[in-house]
Amino acid sequence: MSTSEAEVVNNTDATAAAVDDSLLILSLRNTVLFPQTVLPITIRSERSIAAAQEAVKARRKIGIVLQRDPEQEDPDFDGLYRVGTLASIVRYVTAPDGSHHLICQGEQRFEVRDYTGRDPVLTARVELMPEPTTMNPEIEARAIRLRGLAIEALQLLPQAPAELVTALQNIESFSTLADLIASFLDIKPTEKQQVLSTLDIRERLDLVLDFVRQRLEVIRISHEIDERTKGAFDERQKQAVLRERMNQIKKQLGEDEESSEISELRAELAKAGMPPDTHEHVKTQIARLERMGEGSAEYSMTRSYLEWLLALPWSKLDKEEIDIDKARRILDEDHFGLETIKRRIVEFLAVRKLNPEGHSPILCFVGPPGVGKTSLGQSIARALGLKFVRVSLGGVHDEAEIRGHRRTYVGALPGNIIQALRKVGTRNPVMMLDEVDKVSASSHGDPFSALLEVLDPEQNHTFRDNYLGVPFDLSKVLFIGTANMLDTMPPPLRDRMEIIQLSGYTEEEKLQIARRYLVRRQMAANG
Repeated sequence: MSTSEAEVVNNTDATAAAVDDSLLILSLRNTVLFPQTVLPITIRSERSIAAAQEAVKARRKIGIVLQRDPEQEDPDFDGLYRVGTLASIVRYVTAPDGSHHLICQGEQRFEVRDYTGRDPVLTARVELMPEPTTMNPEIEARAIRLRGLAIEALQLLPQAPAELVTALQNIESFSTLADLIASFLDIKPTEKQQVLSTLDIRERLDLVLDFVRQRLEVIRISHEIDERTKGAFDERQKQAVLRERMNQIKKQLGEDEESSEISELRAELAKAGMPPDTHEHVKTQIARLERMGEGSAEYSMTRSYLEWLLALPWSKLDKEEIDIDKARRILDEDHFGLETIKRRIVEFLAVRKLNPEGHSPILCFVGPPGVGKTSLGQSIARALGLKFVRVSLGGVHDEAEIRGHRRTYVGALPGNIIQALRKVGTRNPVMMLDEVDKVSASSHGDPFSALLEVLDPEQNHTFRDNYLGVPFDLSKVLFIGTANMLDTMPPPLRDRMEIIQLSGYTEEEKLQIARRYLVRRQMAANG
């Protein structure tokens, strides 16, 4: 047949002759036909097309069998399963694009005894397998359970036809029930073939029950995921609508400036380069601020807190360049004498150049006032190409000066360390802790304990200021301390630092300092 349609009329005598003598065989790649079911089939191979056309022309039944290897173009007899389904071709259609389509109705199982021909069509001698009629309470219970699970699975599917549920409810034959359910189950062709090959009705019902339970569990989980996704989407949609309405109301009331402030905070957050945990914390605080009224008592406090967090140099690092010759020249330009001190600083810089990621010792210059302790720190910053910031600790007796105040207090601020980092605008400055020996403990806490954490390279990468409430990395800061005397410093703090003693100047050194530095400065100051 070519581009025509053929309606095929069942012929019992022809069927009997085909079954007894030689049945036309149609091999399929990924499709299993069950008895009492109707299935559309597309065929491509020349042998299959010839078999279908011969069956239609002679009004003969045809045997549908599954290939073992779906990739094989022309399988031999061993490449086909032995159990198949006797079927009638209800309709044969050749489409305009040249493809061939069949609508087949399965009638009865058969088992191939031997193949009798291959060219031009595949034929075989088969033995029909009658459906079992055994009935007992165990089989009936399995059938009832299978029917219930199948109907439950269909009800969970969004596009399941209602006619299928009705059909399942009205089927009386348990054998037909198992076959029909297996035919529409989304399982592998080899698993459907396993059902087709199982003649015992109890075993077949158990097999189909297992497949239905597995698919039902998958459908239930997919259904739950869809419901949760839909609920989350609806909630986000609701929030978006409410937020847009709120923005329109604010515009009508002339309060749209607040929205622009929130947008600016979010923009600053996007480019701040914070660690993930801190980023999420700030994001939550911005959302909280957005929900507050501008007249709220907490609004200004939260806004100031966010401004502090966003102003800190979370990811800003200056490039450090260490040139030993340049460092030595800078030290000689800025200081007369102090040869031992300058040699130790050069050694310190050389070690830092060899191992930039190592934990450098914390230098502490100890000596009387006016011997150049602060200017030595500035020279080290110049030699490294880093910014210099000075934190005065003279007279500090409150731990909050180092760790910051808690935000619950009115007028709370971060500690001096965090304030200095915001001022300098980089995470790796040279920070001089001036007059460390003038710190003293009081009823407000022990500042020395806070300094121990600041100066400990094993702890300061997660330094937590009380005001910020989130960790800040101080490990890149180059700390340098100064003191007039060591007696008032606790031993643990002294152990954190390398003490470099500076003595007073001799008369000759004072004369040279006056000539080289002081006279020039005074002439410039007095015009």
